[in-house]
Amino acid sequence: MSDFTITLDEAQKWATSWRTNPPEDLAKGHLIPGEALSELLATEGVVNVRAYMGVDTTGTQKLMFVGVDADGKDLIDANHLIYDNTQPCPKNCDPTSPLYNP
Repeated sequence: MSDFTITLDEAQKWATSWRTNPPEDLAKGHLIPGEALSELLATEGVVNVRAYMGVDTTGTQKLMFVGVDADGKDLIDANHLIYDNTQPCPKNCDPTSPLYNP
């Protein structure tokens, strides 16, 4: 398993947590490792990427990424993993960005 991936069980728990108990202070953005996106986009059959919101067991907001095929279907199986390792902002922000405080 890639250093950037999480299990389907973990992803489902995070997504459920987001939907049933969303954070009061939403993240302004997420830092996404380029290597993770490159790895995901290089996976056979992946033409697009879909992001899902989640909250992990520590309360950290997460973005989870899955590959999407040409028919718009999520690719989640033994060959198509769920990617994470995002870092929410605040904490991992660029305060000089015009998007930080628009």
